[in-house]
Amino acid sequence: MGESQLLDTQRAFDSVAADYDGPRGNNELIQRMRVSLWETVLEHIPAGSSLLDLGCGTGIDAIEFARCGYQVAATDWSPQMVGRTKSRAAAAGLESQVTATHLGIHQLDKLQDEFDGIYSNFGPFNCVPDMRSIAAECARLLRPNGHLVLSVIGRICPWEVVHYTLRGRFRRAAVRTRRGATAVGMNRHTIWTYYYLPREFYRAFAEHFVLENYRALSLFLPPPYLVDYYRSHRRWCERLGWLDDHLGALPILRNMGDHFLIVMRRR
Repeated sequence: MGESQLLDTQRAFDSVAADYDGPRGNNELIQRMRVSLWETVLEHIPAGSSLLDLGCGTGIDAIEFARCGYQVAATDWSPQMVGRTKSRAAAAGLESQVTATHLGIHQLDKLQDEFDGIYSNFGPFNCVPDMRSIAAECARLLRPNGHLVLSVIGRICPWEVVHYTLRGRFRRAAVRTRRGATAVGMNRHTIWTYYYLPREFYRAFAEHFVLENYRALSLFLPPPYLVDYYRSHRRWCERLGWLDDHLGALPILRNMGDHFLIVMRRR
């Protein structure tokens, strides 16, 4: 992935920053996955710790963690998203606990601070090249035994395959099977995206991190862009949500889903 592709991705997220808190970026299914990451961070990183948020978006996660007592350094490759995070922190009176900086994950060498934990939600790591160098930078920025908690877009999403196959959109149904940077459209822009299986993703981090656990997110539940189906079949989907909660960490099943949530500890 070259600089022009990184800029394509930046422009795509800049273009949606103004309304990304709405259905595009924060509907009920997204919020359900968001809470899974919140709970996992709270479980592994004590309140009062310092956190680095990679790909902070409009700052929803950063504000939540600040309210829980963390000190959060929020970063994003989209300057418009960073602006939204700063505004959110100011509105919440949390400017002393949340800093927001225009910084891409591929630019971590510019950071010199140390953190107790690093997290990233909803796939920012899917949009960056050279994962091994990023893994080394994450290890450098984390204190010993610090945790890395990441929500990553997975390679196998059964709902997506069925949804697009039934509509005759076979190339779209198979988009996650592609290797290398894949062009994904958003708001008439392009996001260049890599897709991963959990173990495939972890290989880039294995030199510096111990894999503690991973689980599927939105495996039985539909992915967030099918929120209309969820709203029309809420009772049925709540049962599917129970299956996600209770079966999503099982072998084989944890390798599928719209996203996976992976927890690693610095060696």
